Amino acid sequence: MGQIQYISDENNQVTAVIVPIHLWKELQSEKETAYLLKSAAMKKRLLGAKSRKKGISFDEACKKIGI
Repeated sequence: MGQIQYISDENNQVTAVIVPIHLWKELQSEKETAYLLKSAAMKKRLLGAKSRKKGISFDEACKKIGI
């Protein structure tokens, strides 16, 4: 488990890849971040949020909105 698997066709050409779900999620996250950073406004918001020191936990947020 945890290994990348390559799928080949009858000509031994790699046509697909099977990756562990944690790696897939990490790649998707990096792709989304790269997309968001293309916008100067979004880049400013993301960097601001990253440096923010205040906040509430996920559980607190759920309680606050009633879920």
